[in-house]
Order: sequence, then structure tokens, then C-alpha cells
Amino acid sequence: MAELLYRLGRFSARRAWAVLISWIVILGISVGAFLAFGGTLSSAVTIPGTPTAKVTDQLEESFPSASGGTGAMVFHTKDGDAFTDSQKTAIGELLDETADLKGVDTTVNPFETQETIADQAKQISDGKTQIDDGRTQLTDGQTQLDAGQQQLTDAQTQLSAALAQAQQAAGGTLPAAAQAQFDAQQTAITQQQTALDAQQATITENLAKLDEQSTKLELSSQLLDLSSGIRTVSTDDTTAVANVVFDKRQQEVTPETKQSVIDQVKKDVPSGVEVEFSNELAQSLPQLFGVGEAIGLIIAAITLLVMLGTVIAASLPLVSAIVGVGVGVTASLSLSGVVDMLSITPVLGVMLGLAVGIDYSLFILNRHRKQLLAGVELHESIGLANGTSGNAVVFAGSTVLVALLALNVTGIPFLGLMGTVGAICVAVAILLAVTLTPALLSLLGLRILSRKARGTIGTPRPDAVPTKPMGTLRAVGTLVAGLVVLGVVAIPALDMRLGLPDGSSEAVDSTQYQSYTLIEDKFGAGVNGPLLVVATLPDAATDEEVLEEQVRIGQEIADQDDVKAVAPVGASDDNSVLAFQVIPKEGPNAVSTEQLVRDLRDLSPLSGDVELGVAGSASGNIDVSKQLSDALPLYLALVVGLSLIIMILVFRSILVPLTATLGFMLSLAATFGGITAIFQWGWLGPVFGVHDPEPILSFLPTILIGILFGLAMDYQLFLVSGMREAFAHGAPARLAVQRGLHAGRTVVVAAAIIMISVFGGFIFSHSAMIRSIGFGLAFGVLVDAFVVRMLLIPAVMHLLGKSAWWIPKWLDRILPNVDVEGAALERSHPHDTGSVATAPSSGEPRNAVDGAETAALGAGVTAGTAAHVAAPSSELTRREAAAAAERTHPAHVLTTDPDPADQQVSRVEPGLDVVVHPATAGVQRVAVGAYVIAVDADNGTAVVEPPVGGVVVVRAPR
Repeated sequence: MAELLYRLGRFSARRAWAVLISWIVILGISVGAFLAFGGTLSSAVTIPGTPTAKVTDQLEESFPSASGGTGAMVFHTKDGDAFTDSQKTAIGELLDETADLKGVDTTVNPFETQETIADQAKQISDGKTQIDDGRTQLTDGQTQLDAGQQQLTDAQTQLSAALAQAQQAAGGTLPAAAQAQFDAQQTAITQQQTALDAQQATITENLAKLDEQSTKLELSSQLLDLSSGIRTVSTDDTTAVANVVFDKRQQEVTPETKQSVIDQVKKDVPSGVEVEFSNELAQSLPQLFGVGEAIGLIIAAITLLVMLGTVIAASLPLVSAIVGVGVGVTASLSLSGVVDMLSITPVLGVMLGLAVGIDYSLFILNRHRKQLLAGVELHESIGLANGTSGNAVVFAGSTVLVALLALNVTGIPFLGLMGTVGAICVAVAILLAVTLTPALLSLLGLRILSRKARGTIGTPRPDAVPTKPMGTLRAVGTLVAGLVVLGVVAIPALDMRLGLPDGSSEAVDSTQYQSYTLIEDKFGAGVNGPLLVVATLPDAATDEEVLEEQVRIGQEIADQDDVKAVAPVGASDDNSVLAFQVIPKEGPNAVSTEQLVRDLRDLSPLSGDVELGVAGSASGNIDVSKQLSDALPLYLALVVGLSLIIMILVFRSILVPLTATLGFMLSLAATFGGITAIFQWGWLGPVFGVHDPEPILSFLPTILIGILFGLAMDYQLFLVSGMREAFAHGAPARLAVQRGLHAGRTVVVAAAIIMISVFGGFIFSHSAMIRSIGFGLAFGVLVDAFVVRMLLIPAVMHLLGKSAWWIPKWLDRILPNVDVEGAALERSHPHDTGSVATAPSSGEPRNAVDGAETAALGAGVTAGTAAHVAAPSSELTRREAAAAAERTHPAHVLTTDPDPADQQVSRVEPGLDVVVHPATAGVQRVAVGAYVIAVDADNGTAVVEPPVGGVVVVRAPR
């Protein structure tokens, strides 16, 4: 890989204009694709297959007329007085006009709705009165009927007695005339009885009708009582909530349609009346780049300027990052026409693209500048920087890509898409770093250096590297203090609650926040987060049974704690599905509302095998959080498992990867604690714009794990690889820790500051989601880079000593050699990279272990010396160094001639492969096996660079 990147760097340097133009064309293509294929972004966080999603789909299927998206408009008087009749009329006419807009299905007039509710109550009251009056009339009629019946019964008794008497007197048979007289009287009585029976039937029928009407009226009255807490006009008649219903689903309503509603209503709002709009209407797409982001970028630019010393050099990483963001974000947005993309997804791409784009370009640029100052030829330096630092960039970027792409294993579409878009932007940043950066470096030439620095090209620069390890007491103190600090910061994470932002999280001066608070003050907090409950009956009900079921089910719902009101929404066409609107006592993110959702779900099934389902923002929060919680262990295991494997390959150690992973867990816990304290508890709220604390964004922990893990491994690589290199070159384990930290701290500090400033710029976004993501990333990088990687890890490595690099022999044999920093490339392309030490003061051997003060663990001596690879002088280390040298190369002596121009190599011991490289700036380089000796006859110096596992000893001529 290093050799490939070396060639790619040199190619990009030679064909700089072609590379530059190619990237401009790619940028144009991605922008064109976005303009041609880009679709609408969504602000709704949904997960298919959750209980809430299933209920929502059932509602759309059973109530297609009510499946359109909705939004609330809150009208209120400016002076706090009640609405006048003219204002009510004007608002009604305005709503009628709004209903005629394209994309709008209908609008709901709050005054008419409230009047309808009042009329229903009056009708029920009047109906009860009428029933009572009718029942009184029927009772009176029944009394009269009973009296008539009694009279008729008495008459029948008298007639029967008279007939019997007459028959007895006549001896059994009455004369015809007498019999006819009795028959006529009986007929009259019978006719009267028939009339009375008819009257009784009428009264009985009317009583049955009254009972039926009374039952329906009583059921209606109960339903009205259940929904009595729902109003569309406040009790003081100063505030009214109107709803607009769109002809498409909520996620499909375009921002243009919503804006047309807002413009129409604002334009014609009546005098003395103001209007605010709910989140569903006024929530716009977040800005990809605002004032806060610009300030963050300026801080990053200042950091680059301080580190690099010139405006030109500081501008190069910024240009590379901005081009990368342009390509990555627009290419990602071009997919929004075919996939549902959350509105904050491209913002995450901007965050990552800027941060890693600047840092990755900086790593290569910094290496190139050092090589130029050492006198390396321009294109050779670009190639070497690309093959060494660029190789580390590719590896570090790959860990970030793995962590981001692994978000797809969670099974949550919007989260996987966020990871994919982030990965696209990081991949583009990597490609730009290893192609565009070399091209720009070639075009800029030596202007990448300041004028003063150009005058010192090729001049040896003593590099005062640490000669003593960290004190053990200091290491213990640092470790204990760091753990205590991180533990204290992490404590609030124990109270972390997850949820989704509502109107209360918007800016105080925003219309969404004003709408939310008006509704909360005038109608109750629960109106801002109503629940939808769907009851599925085992069998379709008759029209008469529907009302009974609505009352029965509604009453069971209302009997639950924290229910303010229950209103029936309707029944499906076949009367098999009933829907209810439930108003909680508290807002959508309240603990009580979440518990209410669980209680309602636990009710199912009701008696009669009625299944209940719950939808709404609170139930959505619960479902999203549960899905994320279920997916988190698998995701964390995958990411951590891959990281352990990768770091074992890189560092050839068991304990180093374990400490790196544990350090990441510590920084992650502290990050969660900081987020909870600020966004949920409200600490330092005015500083971070948190005016109404609320639960943490439900998918934020998962996102932070993916991104921060990748960035943490970047810092681990750049710091610990230096420790590994120093240890492999012969430094004692504890001294190697100091030298590795010394070598990598400058670039890691600069990279961390840049990332913190870029991420921190998003903390002051108008979007609550983006604010929390920006803070989480900025604070996470701060904790991980400055506390964990630069304090705790060095302290732990010091305490572990040599055991930090322990690895089982069998594992060491089978592991491939992963050359992350391109050491093999440097050996095959030797160059003078660093410090030159003074010559030894005597003929005694002087070795790196015993105190040579050079970063390369070499030593400089006068020309004409013999450079030996041999054991140190001390008996204790002689055996160890000799064994290491024997494992590396069996032959140990190389002699160079005082005049390399005349005779490049005068004598080489057998067994060594010798390669003589062309002279550069008067320096002849000779590669012997894995060793490189650079002899400068003009300055009288020689620099020896040892291989991994070797020890270099320089002797005076004998």
C-alpha cells in the first residue's frame, strides 16, 4: 500500500493540473446529480416495523381520508383580550382560502369546531330534557290509560254479572231481544278494550324508543364527558388552534407546500391577531453552513496558520476539505430522490467531511514540509509523504469507515443511511488527501514554506528528544486523577433518557417554540403530544354496537393514570377498527407520558379480545429507543471486535489494543455524562442555548459510538505507533513512551483542536438535533484526545513497561507485518529525515540505548568512519542487542570511503545486500539490508538509521 501511494503521490505531483481539473469535474458532476436527482428531506424519525409504525400503517389503511399530514396554526390576540366576532369571521375566511392551496386537502376552523362541541353538549342536554318530558307525558298517558282500563274492567265485570243473573232468571236461555242487548254492550266493551290495547302498545313502543334514545344519549354524554378536556379555543377565548390537513402523508409533504400555507396565513392574518406555526409546518431544513460553523472553520484556519507558519500552507487543507464536502455531500444528496433521508444526514456529512478532510490533508502536508526542510527533492518528498503519512491516513480513515458503515448492521434504515453518507464523505476526504493534496503541493512548490524556512533547507536540525522516561509516581498520579475526573464527568450518564426533540427544543424566538408554549399554557402540555389508540375488534360491530364499544373502550383508556381526555376519531368502513385520540396530562417527552404508553399497551387485549395499538410521538420515542437499545450491543461488539483485531495487527501487542479500547469506553462514558448534564439537566444551558432541558436525542449515543471510535483510533495510531517505533529501535519501553508522545503530540494536538473547532461550530445551530450532535462530537474529541490519549494512555504504557508489547510467540509468527507508517518505503527510498548528533568523544562504542540523543537512534561521526551493528558496551544489554542484531542480519560491518564521489563502497562484509543510491545535495546514501547510512563528506557527518529490532553502534576509525 505504501509503495502504491508513493507512486500515486508522484503521479499526482507530475500531473498536478490534470488531477486538479479532474476533481473540479467530479465536483461539477456531483452537483449536477444533486440538482437532477435530489429529492425532499424528511424531519420525521421513523423506523419501519415498530409497533408505532404498524399502528400508523393500520390507520392509513382503515381511515384513508385521515392519512394526510397535518400541521397546527395557533391564532392569538395581541392584547390578550377575547377574539371579536369580526376576527373570528376573518380567521374562518382565511382558513377557507388556505384550504384552496395546492397540496392542501382541508382546514379545520377552530371556532366552528368549538361551537360544534358546544352544540353537541346542548343537544345532549336538550335531548335529555325532551326525553324526560316525553317520559313524563307517557307516564301521564299511562296513568290515564290505567284508569280507563280499570273502568273498562269494572264495566266488563258488571256486564258479566248482569248476563249471568238474567240467564238464571230466564232458565238458561235469554230471549233474542235481551241477548241482543247484552251482545251490543259486550261489543262496545270489546271495542273500548281494543282501543285501550292500541294506546298501551303506543305507549310501550314510545317508552322503548325513549329508552333507546336515552341509552344513545347517555352513551353520547359519556363520550362527551371523556373528551371534555379537548378544546380548539381556549377558555378565555384569546387563543385558537386551527389544523391544516394535506393531501399527502406527512413525510411526503414538500417544504414548498408548507411554506405556501405559512405565507398565505401570515399575509392575511386579521388585525390585532398573531399566528404561530407548529413544528410540523415550520420546521425547515437545517442549514448546512451557518455563522457558528464559519467561526469554527476560522478557528481551524488559525490553528493551521500557527502550526504551519504561512497562509498558503494553512489554506491547502481547508481547500481540500471544502472540495471534499462539496463532492461528498452533493453526491449523497443526489440519492435523496430514491431513499428517505433524514434532514440532518447531510449536516453530519459536512461535519465529518470538514473535520477529517482538514486533518488528513494536514498529516501529509506536515510530513512533506519536514522532508523539504531536510533537503529532499520536491516530487520525491511528495511521494514519500504520500506513501508514509498518506498510508497512515488511509489506515486511520479505514477505521472510521468501518465504524460508520457498521451502523447498517443495526437494522435501522435512517441510521444506516446516516452512517453511509458519513462514510461517503470520509472516503472522499481520504481520496482527496492522497491525490489532490499532492497535486496542490506540487503546484505550490517551495511556497509551502516560509521565506525564512526556505533559506534553511538541508541544514541539519538538532532535535532534542526526551532522554528520561516519565516518573512512575507521576504516571500513577496522572492515571488516578484522570480516572477520577472522567468518572465524575460520566456520573450524569446514569440518568440519561432518550427521546426525540419537540417544539420546546427550538429557539425561543422561533415560531415553533411560541406555538408550543401557547398550546401548553392555554390547552395543556399533553395537547402538544397526543396519542392515537387503535382498537381492533375480533368481529365487525353493527352500527348500534359501535357507540357502545367506543364508550366501553374509551372508559378503560380514560381510567389509566395521566390521561386528561379521550375522544373517538371514528370507525373503519366495516366497523372492525375504532380509533381514539388520547390527550396525556403532560408533554410528549414526560416520563409519565412514556409510562402511559406502556400502560395502554399492557391493557391489550381488552375483554372481548379487543387488541389495542398506540401511536404518537411518545410511543415513537419508546419504539425508536428500544430498537436502538436492542441493536447497540451487536454494533458495539462488531466495532470493538474489529478494532481489537486491527490494533493487534498494527501494534503486535495484546495489552495495547485492550488499553486503547478501555480508554475509548472511558471517554465515551464521559461524553454521555457531559451531554446529559447540559441537554437533559440544563447545566450551562444559557451558554449552549438549552432553555428547556429534555431527553437526549435517541440515536445520538449510537452515532457518537461510531464516529468517536474511529477518531479515537486515529489518535491512538498516531501516538502509540511512535512509541512502538522508538521501542523497536532500541529505546527502553518507558523511554519509548516519552519519545513516541514527543514525536506525535504536535500533530495530534493540532488535529484535535481542528476537529473540536469544526464540530463545536455546529453547537450553535438552530436545530436541536444538530446542536446535540455537534456538542457530543466536540466534547468527545476533547476528552479522548487530551485526557485519554495524551495523559491516560502514556501513563498506563509507562506502568506496563515492556509487558505492554507482549504477544504470544505463536500469534507473533502468524500475524502479517502491517507497515502503517511506511517504514519499508523509507528504507527503499532513503533520505535524510532528521537529527544529526555530534561525533563520539572517544573511540569507545556509543549506542542509542546508552544515550545517543537522536530521534532516529543514530549518531553522526566524521567521514571515513566504520559504522558497526554490534552489541552495546555494557555487559547487561550486550546479549540482548547482539541477539536482536543476529536475528536481523548475520553480518555487521559496513565501511564507507571518505570520498563517496570516488569510491562509493570500499568494503562490505559478506552476507549484506548493498544498494547505493544517487547523491542528493552532496549526501551519498547506502542501503545495507534494512539499514541506511547517509554520508555527507562536505559536512563530515554520517547518519545511521536502524531497522526494527536492531541496535546501531558507531565507532571511530581504527
